[in-house]
Amino acid sequence: MLTDDDVREILRLIDDSQLDELRIETAGLSLHVLRGAGAAPAARAEPAASEAETAGGPTIAAPMLGTFYRAEAPGAAPFVDVGARVEADTIVCLIEVMKMMNSVPAGVAGTIVEICAENAALVEYGQPLFRVAE
Repeated sequence: MLTDDDVREILRLIDDSQLDELRIETAGLSLHVLRGAGAAPAARAEPAASEAETAGGPTIAAPMLGTFYRAEAPGAAPFVDVGARVEADTIVCLIEVMKMMNSVPAGVAGTIVEICAENAALVEYGQPLFRVAE
């Protein structure tokens, strides 16, 4: 398992390099980094907030590796809670990458039935963040 410091070091190395894109996939890790991804966050966020069908219904997945936040600031009300109705364009959380806050839209319409990630925890690309019932 990578620590926050490991992730920061990987991102620093990428930032210092000439790479525009890096993808690393191993048995326990999937990392995909695009330089300049912050310039068009909506275009990047939609594909990963997919309707991956599971036993619990569609999931809203992490569109990138970063720190998951349920609210826009400490002490603020969460964007959504269990029982909240969401539409495809409803912002459900933020993911912080290199001090940039990226809004994550639901990508599906339905009701939040489960919150799968811990607030302020590191999440990986494709990791389920919420489960939705249609």
